[in-house]
Order: sequence, then C-alpha cells, then structure tokens
Amino acid sequence: MLPLRDDNPRRTTPFVTYLLIALNVLAFLWELSLGERLQPALFQLAFIPARYWIPGNWIFDLLTIVISMFLHGGLMHIGSNMLYLWIFGDNVEDRLGHGKYLLFYLLCGFGATLAHAIFSPASRLPSIGASGAIAGVLGAYLLLYPHARVMTLIPIFFFITFREIPAVIILGLWFVLQLFSGVGSLGVPDAQDMGGVAYFAHIGGFVLGMLLIGLFGGFRRQRQRQPPPPWWTER
Repeated sequence: MLPLRDDNPRRTTPFVTYLLIALNVLAFLWELSLGERLQPALFQLAFIPARYWIPGNWIFDLLTIVISMFLHGGLMHIGSNMLYLWIFGDNVEDRLGHGKYLLFYLLCGFGATLAHAIFSPASRLPSIGASGAIAGVLGAYLLLYPHARVMTLIPIFFFITFREIPAVIILGLWFVLQLFSGVGSLGVPDAQDMGGVAYFAHIGGFVLGMLLIGLFGGFRRQRQRQPPPPWWTER
C-alpha cells in the first residue's frame, strides 16, 4: 500500500515541512554530484554505530547524526521518505507550530538514530535517511488524527485500485511491519555488517513521536480566533 494524500485540512502554511523537503532534495543532489567519491564521503560524514560508542567523539557524533538525517541511498529512498513527510508532516506542524515542530522532528531523528545504535552497536556501515525522524511524525499523526482518511494506492496482483483508508490502519500496519521486520532481523547472522533497512530506527522514532507529541502540547486544541469586539454600541 502506498499513501498518496490525506483529507486533513490545515490552517497554516507548513514552511518547516517545505524547508525540510528542500534540504533533503539539495543534499541528495549533492550526493549525486560526488560520483565515485560518494562512498568515502558517507563513511566520513554519516553516522556509524560502531564509531558512536568510542569515547571522546560526542561532538562529532552529534554532527554526523544531523548530517545523516538529510542523506539518502537512492531515488526510491528519498522519494518514499519525502512522500510520507509531505502527506503527514504538514498537519503535525499545523498543530505544534513551526518552531516546536522543527525541534520535535530533530529530536525524533536523534532518538531514532540512537535506537539503531543500541540494537546494532557493532555495525560499521553508515546509517543514512530521514525515515527515523519522519517515523516520529507518523507516530504523532496517528495519535492526533487517527480517523483522517488517506487516499491509498493498493496493488492487487496485476490490478491497481485506490481506496480511502483511516490513518490508524495505514500507520498502524506500517508500524507492525517495522516491528516484525526488526524483531526478525535480530536473529540474522552477521546482520551488523549487512546493508538494508534500519528497522529499529523506524520503531524508535515512531514510539518517541508518540511520547513527545503530548509533551509538546499537541493535544491542546488551538483556539479559534475570535473577531474583535465592535467599536460601537447598539440600542
């Protein structure tokens, strides 16, 4: 299933979501410009779990976590991530406000990266992608707008159909898939040095997003702006 759009209106322009998408696209274009120099650049700049546990490198590790949140491994990788951010990020930003939403996004990205480091502590491979932070946005959206309808592309063998499905089903199934895949990966020999999907980054980001959205005041309904009182009296 592939979500395409939701029916959830917003009241503000999602400037931060637009900015995050633009930064990710610019970073991806920079990656493409490197050509054969891309691999050594990623090993130098991106977050590597095994390197994280070396004492004394915490400032460098913080920088690599931030940098890694804007790097991607291919067109499908960045395309799917930006699609999810485009669909679900604007409403979370609308509820939190621009500044709090940016902080929320970055904290989810940090938490997702640390979750990956905890479950793959010996991995010597670069961990890149915005999906951990975006997973936090998905977790928040699930709690804030569980009944929002999401237009979804559903392939059935050789046929394609479109259906509006509640967000709680789309995002709930997404999380269950990540959870089962993550637990299954724990028993794979030499998984520490195998490339692929960092499922526990997705799981960690999603759970952290669900926890943080309340602390950030996401459940407080925004007050409707009242018209100013009249400057005249009626009789």
